[in-house]
Amino acid sequence: MDARTWLAAFAQELGIPAPSEEEIERLLALAGVAAHSSERIAAPIACWLTARAGADPEQALGLARRIGGEDG
Repeated sequence: MDARTWLAAFAQELGIPAPSEEEIERLLALAGVAAHSSERIAAPIACWLTARAGADPEQALGLARRIGGEDG
């Protein structure tokens, strides 16, 4: 099973829509910034915090880049 299929099945079990390709790309970028700005464990936790806060992945990516010292 590939990642997109797994994510769609997981989302269905959670009772929510699967992420769009754009959302996936933003979350992967967020995870990358979090991991490279600190430690690898920050990647999944940053994504979880984004979801818990109800934040838009694009907004969260901008915040992560600012905290990590990137221009955006």
